[in-house]
Amino acid sequence: MKATAFREMSRDELLVKLDELQQAQFNLKFQHATGQLDNTSQLPKNKKDMARILTILSEMDKKAGA
Repeated sequence: MKATAFREMSRDELLVKLDELQQAQFNLKFQHATGQLDNTSQLPKNKKDMARILTILSEMDKKAGA
């Protein structure tokens, strides 16, 4: 997803999406370790989406604290 799509989400929605991505990342790593993962490009995409969400949450916290 693009960062603009994440920026339109509320804080609660971002937290839910982050939890979903973390679960998906665990499953992808498990599939990769067992040799069942066909599309290995999903691993870095998922990781980047999690980083985008964490960055946006951090920005929200800084903006709320200011």
